[in-house]
Amino acid sequence: MTTHAARPLPPAGERAAALEALLVAKGVISADAVDAVVDAFENEIGPRHGARVVARAWVDPAFRRRLLADAPSAIAELGVGGAEAEHLVVVENTEDVRNLVVCTLCSCYPWPVLGIPPLWYKSFAYRSRAVSEPRAVLREFGTEVPDDVEVRVWDASAEQRYLVLPERPEGTGEWTEEQLAALVTRDSMIGVTRAASP
Repeated sequence: MTTHAARPLPPAGERAAALEALLVAKGVISADAVDAVVDAFENEIGPRHGARVVARAWVDPAFRRRLLADAPSAIAELGVGGAEAEHLVVVENTEDVRNLVVCTLCSCYPWPVLGIPPLWYKSFAYRSRAVSEPRAVLREFGTEVPDDVEVRVWDASAEQRYLVLPERPEGTGEWTEEQLAALVTRDSMIGVTRAASP
């Protein structure tokens, strides 16, 4: 069994694990190949697209305005899109507002810009606590939010998926778009952390 299937799974996950085990047993695919695909979507394909979008917004004010007004059209300019991105809404962190994304009903998530959702995003604890005690959840991710900063929680659905545009880290004024993209993490685009410091 592969490493990503070793934890307790919901019924759909159990079916996927059983299908994977059957395909591996029949020699159709190797467990290593499955792990490589999952790793690529989780850490490379999706989050890298989102990081490019964020970095472009940090260096190009006109793109940032288009992104906040019409995210699907703006990300299409960078060649990013797909079924899960057509209902994308981008919300911006500022000095006064901190945004946090959750899907309280299931795990709606913008795969084309964030990759595979992390297990914690799909957990009942995160889905319920992000709404009832968002500051505590942020604190558990190492993100302290001052009392005078408003925390907005965005509940994703099939009709709207969200991406957080994190604040640009200080000390990056002369950085290139590529350098900036390396500071953007999946978790910062969900809103549970800040972008990495240089």
